Amino acid sequence: MIGHLIDEKSLKRFYEHLKGRGILNVIPYSKGNTSLVFVGEREGEKILIKLQRRDSSRRSLRKEAEILKFLKGKNITPELFFTGNFEGLDYLVRHFAEGEPILYANIEREHLIEIGRKMHELDKLGIDHGQVQGGKHILVGDRVWIIDFEKASLKRKPRNLTSAMAMLFLNENQISKRIITKFGLDEKFLEELKTAVKFYKRKKNPKEIFELLSSL
Repeated sequence: MIGHLIDEKSLKRFYEHLKGRGILNVIPYSKGNTSLVFVGEREGEKILIKLQRRDSSRRSLRKEAEILKFLKGKNITPELFFTGNFEGLDYLVRHFAEGEPILYANIEREHLIEIGRKMHELDKLGIDHGQVQGGKHILVGDRVWIIDFEKASLKRKPRNLTSAMAMLFLNENQISKRIITKFGLDEKFLEELKTAVKFYKRKKNPKEIFELLSSL
């Protein structure tokens, strides 16, 4: 899966490096455009490790780590344990988030409300995630987690809640189709949500959005 991105000797050295930091049973998990992702164990707990890809010139993990530090204690995203550098490559270690990407998850009303609350909290904190619309950065399990802040920014105008409502209900995609069908939503609800989103854009008050989500 990742053999063409990191050679076996480097991989073994990385595993030994992590072992020295108390991380055991490390295995590859997935790969992104700028990082390689592994899972392992630390003090009996499942954790996730993101290592900068050698073929990526973007030092996005360093920026993501700063965002995760900023979000510590907010219960929006899995918390960061620590960061490090392996042979010139940045990496970060965080809690493992249990759940499925929202594209595949069984979505209930409480999930939609929790997504809305966490997106609104990001807006209030001044963080724009930047990749909400794709859906794969929202995990749904016993709780909702927002993950992967590689492209997040404290400088852009936050649009998390409005982007989430567009993805979940207003734009035409597989996620919105499933939600509209599951909850039997009609044009009246969607028009009311559009109005509520416009009100939020003007007043930064999510009251009308949450009233509609609570009515599902």
